[in-house]
Amino acid sequence: MADHRRINVEEIDGVTVARFVDKKILDETNIQHIGDQLFSLVDDDGRQKILLDFENVEYLSSAALGKLITMDKKVKAAGGKLKLCSVRPEIYEVFAITKLNKLFDIREDQERALEGF
Repeated sequence: MADHRRINVEEIDGVTVARFVDKKILDETNIQHIGDQLFSLVDDDGRQKILLDFENVEYLSSAALGKLITMDKKVKAAGGKLKLCSVRPEIYEVFAITKLNKLFDIREDQERALEGF
């Protein structure tokens, strides 16, 4: 892949942990790259247990939320499980307003998120 990776991926106890590189996920091109990289974890690598770590993320656009919803559908269709962790309060508020906090399994930190996989 010629573009820069927008997520760092590591494996912890059989769970794929994807950390976002960017503090601000606002730019449409970046969001497209992030989506492609996340989707390939499921589509190409067949990963089923995925944790998205938002520790670095300070801003998230609504277009990025769309990618997360698509990712959730892909993981569920593959019989897998998707969780989010380390979401800042101001970003969590966006999830709450859009009722996406009901769709996503959002945990306080990585340790807690890894517990129930």
